[in-house]
Amino acid sequence: MTDLLEKSATELVALLASGALSSRELTQAHLDRIEEVDGAINAVATVDAEGALGRAAEADRRFAASGPAGPLHGLPMTHKDTHRVAGMRSTSGSPVFADHVPERDDLLIARLRAAGVVATGKNNVPEFGAGSHTFNPVFGTTTNPYATTLSAGGSSGGVAAAVAARIQPLGEGSDMGGSLRIPASFCNVFGFRPSLGVVPMPAERNAWAWLGRTGPMARTVRDLELFLRSVAGPAEELQLQAPLEASAFGGPAPDDLRGVRVAISRDFGLGIPVEPDMLEALDRAAAVLESLGATVEEACIDLAEADRVFGNTRALDFASGLGSLVDTVPELIKPEVIWNVRKGWALDAREIIETTAAATRLQERVRAFFSGHDLLLTPGAQVVPFDAALRYPERVAGVESETYLDWMRSACVLSATGLPTLAMPAGFNGAGLPTGVQLTAFHYRDAQLLRWARVYEAATGYAQRAPEVSDHGRIVETAPALAGPHHHADVE
Repeated sequence: MTDLLEKSATELVALLASGALSSRELTQAHLDRIEEVDGAINAVATVDAEGALGRAAEADRRFAASGPAGPLHGLPMTHKDTHRVAGMRSTSGSPVFADHVPERDDLLIARLRAAGVVATGKNNVPEFGAGSHTFNPVFGTTTNPYATTLSAGGSSGGVAAAVAARIQPLGEGSDMGGSLRIPASFCNVFGFRPSLGVVPMPAERNAWAWLGRTGPMARTVRDLELFLRSVAGPAEELQLQAPLEASAFGGPAPDDLRGVRVAISRDFGLGIPVEPDMLEALDRAAAVLESLGATVEEACIDLAEADRVFGNTRALDFASGLGSLVDTVPELIKPEVIWNVRKGWALDAREIIETTAAATRLQERVRAFFSGHDLLLTPGAQVVPFDAALRYPERVAGVESETYLDWMRSACVLSATGLPTLAMPAGFNGAGLPTGVQLTAFHYRDAQLLRWARVYEAATGYAQRAPEVSDHGRIVETAPALAGPHHHADVE
């Protein structure tokens, strides 16, 4: 592996902007790395090598004529396959769209392109991004660079695996129920779910949608900030604009965390089951924060209504976005998606109104909690990376999962709050598997959250431990869904 690929995006764009490195040279190294390791992890679903090298050459020509085109000038990047890239196959992991080539970019991709990114391909995702384990019938299963028989998480699992495997230093993902945070925890990288609208994510059928977010993944917090300086900011497509400009991100981090009030919760106040290795990781992270001067005490937001808010809002979003497909070609849609869509169709007006009221009460509890705390520290996932042949873990810490979302509750209940949340590496368990934690701040304190996280990162350096990618014994086939309500063939 070339030393270039160990560098951060911040370091690489500085080299590109100085003329010490060409985009074509970097893009070729990126493509060579895909060739070298992707057979073991299946992170990159589509590669456009010829087009990428052409785009890199054009970036070099523009640089020679007028300097860097933007803050990410010349940086190669594969994109999440749920995001449309003009002229590049964009499948969402679904047989329905296996040959789909969109004519226009999604807004986020357009902003990355304008910032100077060289698009090189697409990252693998679960079908329609549903679930936090990356497998689909079009491209198969993405596995973990640190243990290639295990899951990389999802739905941004392909992005996380690519960043961890040193294919690229920076990537974009999306997160409704943990799709940035769980794969970050599984793959020893940072994944950031920002506040609403910070990275604009227009929804075609619901201009008021709030649950899903887009955000970055990287091996350094500074790279997350670089991404946000490149793409954050108002968008005319949004009904509500975020009160944060791109320029808010970055700046000096404090020397320590003295005066920062951190609450820690092992089970989110709900008895959510978490495996012992993940609780040990939580304790490690808490000890680091305390050593840096933070005050750490056990406390949590009152999340008693978070499951209801998340479950019903997600179901409505699925019904809105995918309902017509489920009605038209259900035989081509995986059962977990059908279950979510039918749950959305089944919600009556009373339940929708009550869900809105519950979400309002939840925000009152969020405000009360953050009047006495600056941060909430929680497990990054309920489990360590699991067997990639499974559809999802059916038991967590001895507790049986009733739905495919139950093992993701550690992320889902925080999604229901809408708060900015950063997944951070938290070291490795005894078997050498990555672990992670979540750090949550109040609405639109995203920039401060990342500056505090830089202090933690400097004290740990966990993400700098690279995997030794091997395809020995790699699992590529995930089990088919079984009939019955436990596997969501029908609405429960």
